[in-house]
Amino acid sequence: MRPFRIEIPQADLDDLHDRLARTRWPAEPPGEGWSRGVPLAYLKELAEYWRTGFDWRAAEAALNEHPQFVTEIDGANVHFAHVRSPEPDAIPLIITHGWPGSIAEFMDVIGPLTDPRAHGGDPSEAFHVVIPSIPGFGLSGAIPETGWDSWRVARAWAELMRRLGYQHYVAQGSDWGMMISFQLAQVAPENVIGVHVNMLVTFPSGDPADMAALTPTELAGLGRLLNFDQELSAYFKLQATRPNTLGYALTDSPVGQLAWIAERFMDWTDAEKAPEDAVDRDQMLTNVSLYWFTRTAISSSSLYYESTDRTAQNVAAGFGGPWPVTMPVGVAVFAGDATAPIRAWADRIVPTITHWSELPRGGHFGAMEEPDLYVSDVRAFGRSLRA
Repeated sequence: MRPFRIEIPQADLDDLHDRLARTRWPAEPPGEGWSRGVPLAYLKELAEYWRTGFDWRAAEAALNEHPQFVTEIDGANVHFAHVRSPEPDAIPLIITHGWPGSIAEFMDVIGPLTDPRAHGGDPSEAFHVVIPSIPGFGLSGAIPETGWDSWRVARAWAELMRRLGYQHYVAQGSDWGMMISFQLAQVAPENVIGVHVNMLVTFPSGDPADMAALTPTELAGLGRLLNFDQELSAYFKLQATRPNTLGYALTDSPVGQLAWIAERFMDWTDAEKAPEDAVDRDQMLTNVSLYWFTRTAISSSSLYYESTDRTAQNVAAGFGGPWPVTMPVGVAVFAGDATAPIRAWADRIVPTITHWSELPRGGHFGAMEEPDLYVSDVRAFGRSLRA
């Protein structure tokens, strides 16, 4: 394991700014709002801010405040932040991001999780935090070969935690991080003492009684899931079938990469008019910049291709489990998440749910949108494991 610092060459920054300045914009497209994609006026303004207002060096310095390392596992480079708590009885916690996420999602929760005493919390609820970048994503860099599906990532995480000397730990995640956390629990059941997720996908069984038993709130959540499937999931099909073709465009055009990710923040958060209603603009651009500077558009999209079961009718079927784990599971349901699960259906696919929270706000990027709620729920789940 080697210490790592983020040091983007100035030439790469200059190239980004030059490309943004030379963007070839389309004529005003038809339609209003976000119904056909990112609005032109919004994207122009955001791109100009990325070029002239956003301070990458400040973002880089903030990221570098946390100890980071790289190591090779199974032939792939793995970048990770590792922040040990000052509390001797802290529980190790491995947090896995999804797409289009990164370590930037968790900047506001590392301190409260590792040092609750310094953040108004109970020191007995501390965690040692490990946040890896999935191979092929961001600071881990492109992967040298095919075959890196989510199960292979889970096996790599088990090896990473072994190398760090952690015998027992909690796995936490959302999006791909949800899948990888459940798979890690199956790969290393003797090591994972609990799984906490802030995303879970549940589907009806086909029994009419499933629908008849739903509350108005659950019906609204199911409506969001159906809307996600019908209107917001084209990215999934494309990345699961033709990641390379898409990736050429995203690697060459910063505005393309920006639009592709900003749309996810609009669609998946509880934003009303723009992503910045839900997430900090600079934090979102830090996340986009990590994809841009590392040229990982293709390799990150490839996780969809590698993990998709092409025998299933629905390419997203794997996200619905089942997850036959044996250890306690905690689920945090943020009110604005497009894939809000239904508890009765969740119990069918995860047999060991011991902690369930329905949070009043926030969406898919819980740690980024509502860090206080995220931290409180992870602490509560950890408290239940200590009891």
